[in-house]
Amino acid sequence: MAKHLVLVAGNIGAGKTSLTERIGERLGWRTGYESVTDNPYLSDFYADMHAWSFHLQIFFLGHRAEQYLEAIRDARSAILDRSIYEDFYIFARALHHMGNFSERDYLSYHHLFDLVVESLPRPDLLIYLKAPAPVLMNRIRKRARNMETGISIDYLSLLDSYYDEWLGAFDMCPVLTIRTDDLDYVHQPQHLETVVQRIQDKLAGKETVDLGN
Repeated sequence: MAKHLVLVAGNIGAGKTSLTERIGERLGWRTGYESVTDNPYLSDFYADMHAWSFHLQIFFLGHRAEQYLEAIRDARSAILDRSIYEDFYIFARALHHMGNFSERDYLSYHHLFDLVVESLPRPDLLIYLKAPAPVLMNRIRKRARNMETGISIDYLSLLDSYYDEWLGAFDMCPVLTIRTDDLDYVHQPQHLETVVQRIQDKLAGKETVDLGN
């Protein structure tokens, strides 16, 4: 069986972690997740974004690059929750737009990001999970993470616009877009099977349609 590297991308609350967990279990793939509980900068970042944005983004860049390399060395296929590309094209860009990333730091980070990404192998598939900002906001409120209390619907909408721009020019690998507002792969086994089939078809190079569009 061919080895694959699959990345899951999407806005906050889109369902990336849940999908990564279930695809890993269903297909026996290695899984990788975003560093949250063991992140040494996250609490400082949320207390003072302007002071800690550069440090946080550098940490995420190193963490995700390490994840990629470990996934490549593993004989199993792998699915990773959040892509390294989102670090720059979505989140660093948003921090810069909001004035929390100085121009000097933003340019330095961009240069380092380009160097790191150029050294990494291309993924085989990018799964983009998409849902309207009000749906994302409702999910964020329900899961009630302390660090997410400051997230607004305007911020989610800004990120959503950046996702549209980024994916409009993305050509590193095939993209499978999945609308998650009416899809419940956590509690509905048939929904998960539909997603699995779409992923397998896409990896096999078969013509397939996005889900929910």
